[in-house]
Amino acid sequence: MSRKVILIILDGLGWRTARTLLGNIEGWVEKGDAAVWKMRATLPSVSGPCYASIHTGVTPQEHGIVDNYKLQRVGVPDIFSEARGAGRTTAAAAHSLFSNYFQRSPFDIYRDLEVDDESLPIQHARFYTMSGETKANMAVPSEADLFAQSALMIDRHQPDYLLIHTCTVDSTGHRYGPDSAEMDHVVYVLDGVLGNIVPRWLDQGYEIMITADHGQTQRGHHGGTTDDMRDVAFYYFGDGAGPEGNAVLDQLQIAPTVLSRLGVAPAGSMKFKSFLS
Repeated sequence: MSRKVILIILDGLGWRTARTLLGNIEGWVEKGDAAVWKMRATLPSVSGPCYASIHTGVTPQEHGIVDNYKLQRVGVPDIFSEARGAGRTTAAAAHSLFSNYFQRSPFDIYRDLEVDDESLPIQHARFYTMSGETKANMAVPSEADLFAQSALMIDRHQPDYLLIHTCTVDSTGHRYGPDSAEMDHVVYVLDGVLGNIVPRWLDQGYEIMITADHGQTQRGHHGGTTDDMRDVAFYYFGDGAGPEGNAVLDQLQIAPTVLSRLGVAPAGSMKFKSFLS
């Protein structure tokens, strides 16, 4: 059976922060309307490598994105390429790194910032660059704006797969640390946006997956092997049956799981099977 899927990546939101501060999402878990599992990020636990691993189902050492500075298309199949090959409609509201990895590289702000092109792997996209980021200006988009852009793409194009990626949590953690009043506030605001938009998209027939690429240490660092850098939450709104609640998922399971929910066969390079049935 083919379903429509929204994958939301809350950049830098570690396991403990998610489970303690996402009150709306945790409320649905408590009611039994959503499931949550702990998920282990790939290594290095850095944004770019994790973005690519989430979408390809293979390690950074295999797909070639080993840091945030290598701007190139990945050389293996990914969710967008496989979904498009099967005739599905794709969309994204995300950082421009996703365009570099899965669309066109190098990213051209005048060509690629907004995309509506049926010939591309990501047919409908609204990318942002965080250009000009300084200590005084994190240059992150408002989650209210980002999720509204996503809602508009859904209303206009009804994509089968939509990626939403926001950097506010990660930027705040780097600036102030994950255990700070500033982090409390940005997650509170983000949780409110999610609380308002999730019911709308469930009513429109979407399954929703919410996770993070990685967590952070108390110094606002990530990239290494410790639990606080690697452990994230994976929330699921849908009718699929998943593993026991104490199971620990692998980030490389996301790509084959999303494709399977879309009714698309995962690529042969994706070694894991879907964890939802």
